[in-house]
Amino acid sequence: MLLQHQTWQEVEAYLNQSTGIILPIGSTEQHGPNGLIGTDALCAEFVARGVGEAAGAMVGPTIGVGIAVHHMDFPGSMTVRPSTLIAIVHDYVLSLARHGFRRFFFINGHGGNIATVQAAFSEIYAAYEGALGTRQDRELRCRLANWWDGKAMHELSKDIFGEDEGSHATASEVALTQFMLPETIKQATLDPPRAPGGRFHGPADYRRRFPDGRIGSNPGLATPEKGRRFYETAVPELAKAYAGFVGENA
Repeated sequence: MLLQHQTWQEVEAYLNQSTGIILPIGSTEQHGPNGLIGTDALCAEFVARGVGEAAGAMVGPTIGVGIAVHHMDFPGSMTVRPSTLIAIVHDYVLSLARHGFRRFFFINGHGGNIATVQAAFSEIYAAYEGALGTRQDRELRCRLANWWDGKAMHELSKDIFGEDEGSHATASEVALTQFMLPETIKQATLDPPRAPGGRFHGPADYRRRFPDGRIGSNPGLATPEKGRRFYETAVPELAKAYAGFVGENA
């Protein structure tokens, strides 16, 4: 149930039944030789739509550009400042809160967003609940859930990819994009098959240490069928989490 595909009357009718909404958030950044630049936003949106269908929930527009400063030595990557993302999340939520939405469940596709989105929630609570102004008694809650981060997802990743999953341009996220968009599958030689791991500082250091963009991963093992398994595991796990969230203290 996509917000963009509804009329205002349909949204008003939905709000008579539920005040919950799912908001996908990702990033636009390089994902190695065979990963799509839009991977993080695409995965978050794809999973969010599935969760929305499973839970009967409204799904809002995707926030597609996130915190990706460290990827900016790779062409095509885009980033916003933390203050910008905080402002975007703040304004998305309070725009929808004006209409009566009260439970905001963000499905995230990019680890680099986590700290900034949590800071945005604090800004929202300060503004909405009147910590810095006039007190309001209409409770509002936000929750951030990473699509890859549930218990069942960790077990599946370990079972399918083991140490080849990695930490960036992961095998699971590439597999998920291959499942949802088979026409975009890229063929590339990965040398070495599993990229080295480690830390970095800033975009130039990142590219120097990890010249093809991957960190610790072997996305050459990705297939659409494996991506289907991740999708079919993530959706029910997150749908359950969403239902618990919107039902808290109902």
